[in-house]
Amino acid sequence: MGAIAGRARLDSAKVDELATWFGGALFRADGPNYDEQRRIWNGSIDRRPDLIVRCAGVADVISAVRFARQHEQLVAVRSGGHSYPGLSVVDGGIVIDLAQMKGIRVDPEARTARAQAGVLLGELDRDAQAFGLAVPAGIVTHTGVAGLTLGGGIGWLERKYGLTIDQLLSVDVVTAEGEFVTASEEKNADLFWGVRGGGGNFGVVTEFEFRLNPVGPTVLAGPIMWAMEDSPSVLRFYREWIKEVPDELTTIVTHRRVPSVPATPEELHGRHVVVVGTCYAGPVEDGESVLKPLRRFGSPLLDRCAPVPFLNFQATLDPSFPHDWWYYIRSCNLAELTDEVIDTLVGHCLGIASPVTVCSVYHLGGAVARVGEHETAFGGRDAGHTVNVIGITTTGEGFEREREWARRLWSALQPYHQHVYVNFLMQEGQDRIREAYGATKYDRLKELKRKYDPDNFFQLNQNIPPD
Repeated sequence: MGAIAGRARLDSAKVDELATWFGGALFRADGPNYDEQRRIWNGSIDRRPDLIVRCAGVADVISAVRFARQHEQLVAVRSGGHSYPGLSVVDGGIVIDLAQMKGIRVDPEARTARAQAGVLLGELDRDAQAFGLAVPAGIVTHTGVAGLTLGGGIGWLERKYGLTIDQLLSVDVVTAEGEFVTASEEKNADLFWGVRGGGGNFGVVTEFEFRLNPVGPTVLAGPIMWAMEDSPSVLRFYREWIKEVPDELTTIVTHRRVPSVPATPEELHGRHVVVVGTCYAGPVEDGESVLKPLRRFGSPLLDRCAPVPFLNFQATLDPSFPHDWWYYIRSCNLAELTDEVIDTLVGHCLGIASPVTVCSVYHLGGAVARVGEHETAFGGRDAGHTVNVIGITTTGEGFEREREWARRLWSALQPYHQHVYVNFLMQEGQDRIREAYGATKYDRLKELKRKYDPDNFFQLNQNIPPD
C-alpha cells in the first residue's frame, strides 16, 4: 500500500561480488522466483525490493548488514513476515530474509530452548511439546518467533507465564555496524532491556534463548459461542466472572461472522456471533470447574471447549489468518470492559460485513502484570485488555470498506484508550509509538538507539529515531 523508497541505486556488479561469498541465496528483481520471495503474509502490501538476501546463518547476516551499509541501502528485516504494516519488505532497498535460519535446540533438563530467527511459533511449539514444555508465544502458528518476541509476545499462556519476552534469557544480535554481540541480564544488559519490547530498532536478533514452562500436553481449551445479539449480557457476565478466574485461564473474546468452514455447523455460517476462546493451562479437571459458569451462561450456540493437545489447539486460529488475505488493524489497550465499551463494541460489530473480519479482546493481567513496568521496554503491563479491530478481506475487493469500519470502531473507543501494543500498530506516527512505551521508557529507548544505531540504519520498524 504505501511505498518506502531506498536511498541509493544498487549496483548489479556489487551484487555479483556479494554472491561470490554469500552462503545463502540472493533474489534480484529481474531474477527467477522473485515475485514469490517478495510476498509477505499481508496481501495488501505490494512492495518491490531491489534485492532479497536469504541468509543461511549469522555470517550471512553480518555480510548483508555491512553490504547494505556500504552501499547506502534501506533495509527491511524479515523472519516470519507477519508485520501488519508490511515492515518486513521495502520498495527499492534490501530485504534481509532470515526464514532459512531454523535451528532449534531444546534442553529438557535445564528447561531452556535456543531458537534461530527464522523459526515459526508452530515449529518452536512442536519441539518444546515433545518434552511437555512451551514458550508462551502467540495464537497463530505461522507467525515468526523473532518479530513477535521483540515486540513483547502475547498469547494463550500469557496470564499463567507472562509475555514471550518474560521467558528470554539471552539474545544474539548483529548490530548496525555489522558486529556480533550477545545480550543478557549479565552482558550488555542495556541492550537486553531494549530488545524486550523495543522491536528491531537496535539490530538483527539472530538467535533467542528462552526459558521453557510445563504445559499440557493436554489442555482444556476451545471456543464457546453465542449470538451477537446476546453479547451485551454475555460480556457483562464475562466482565465480572474474569475477576475471579485463576491465572491458568486465558480468554479472548471475538466478535465476527461465523466462517463457512467444515469445522462449524452449516446452519451457523455467516451469522454474527460473539465467541469466548479459552485455554486453561493447568489440570483439565480444575479447568472444568473454573469454566462451568461461563459455559452455562445464557444459550450458547456452540461449545467446543474440550481437552485437546496443546499443539493442536495452538493451530486452531490458523485458518482465520492465512497468508495473502488483506489485513488492516487498529488496536488499543483498555483498563476494563465498562458498559460504554461493551455497547460500543457490540453496536459496531453488528455491522461487520466481511465474513472474515474480526474484533478481538484479550484478557491480560496475571503473570503479565506481575513483572515490573520498567523491567523491560514493553509498555502497558497494567492494562486490563488489548483490543484488536482487524478489517480483513480475502482479496482487495471490499478491503477499503473493512478498513474504514475498523477505523470507525477504533475511533469510537478512543475515549477509553490506554496504551497500545507495539506489534499491533500500523504506520501511525511517532506519537502512537511514544504512547506504546510511555514517555519515560521512550526517552530511554532513544538513548539506547543513539548508542547502538545512531544513524538509524534500522528504521523499517516501529521506529524510535535517535535524534
